[in-house]
Amino acid sequence: MKKLYDAISVKSSALITKTYSTSFSIGIRFLAKDLHDPIYSIYGFVRVADEIVDSFHGFNKRDLLKSFREDTFKGIEQGISTNPVIHAYQNVVNKYKIPLELTETFLDSMEMDLDDVEYDQATYEKYILGSAEVVGLMCLKIFVRGDEEKYQELKPYAMKLGSAFQKINFLRDLKDDYKTLGRSYFPGVDFENFNDQVKKELEADIAKDFEQGYIGITKLPKSSRFGVYIAYKYFHSLMKKIELTPADKIMGARIRIPNGKKYALFLSSYFRHSFNIL
Repeated sequence: MKKLYDAISVKSSALITKTYSTSFSIGIRFLAKDLHDPIYSIYGFVRVADEIVDSFHGFNKRDLLKSFREDTFKGIEQGISTNPVIHAYQNVVNKYKIPLELTETFLDSMEMDLDDVEYDQATYEKYILGSAEVVGLMCLKIFVRGDEEKYQELKPYAMKLGSAFQKINFLRDLKDDYKTLGRSYFPGVDFENFNDQVKKELEADIAKDFEQGYIGITKLPKSSRFGVYIAYKYFHSLMKKIELTPADKIMGARIRIPNGKKYALFLSSYFRHSFNIL
């Protein structure tokens, strides 16, 4: 009955994805059907790791993350895990030959969140690489279905898109990250004196990443292009809302896109995709 366990494991990751992220869940639905379960498996895994460091307050996060790391690599090596989320993840890693260093780099980045790090440019780039760019590369491995030449061609674009998404998350979550968790990711920024000029400089940097990321989307196989474009449109809309929000307001509340507007974005994106004007 291992097939039943395999199916339950993927469903566990899918439930995590749908519960934690409406936007990504909808985007996944617009990928080719055979890509759904692998992407759910990736997202479920990274979400659990992120929750360990972000929300398991009152528990020994370091020990929990260490155990999660050990169980992950043991699962990948053995081709099975008694943790359903890790089991679904290892299946994908082994099937799509996702390099182990991507998992290592991701978990290293999660470990950085356990300490009060004052980020300089080097540690900032290291964190974004691990927390976002390598996740984009994991997904790209699935999207190209083993085409190594296509993977290498699209690799820099996938990294830039992941970087843009993560930097937008940093801006969106400034209130919770800085005031609740005591984190400050952007190097050299004094958030006690955060102002519109500093905010515009951060936005200009994100715009460059977005531009490169979009080029990569247009080069994706059709089976994954629309689903990734949905995610792009959501984050682009979020970015536009952040640009219209004064710096002091960003520090006071988490910026969100209402569900009604999300669905409108998805419909307009579908129109562009259908007429091949993506």
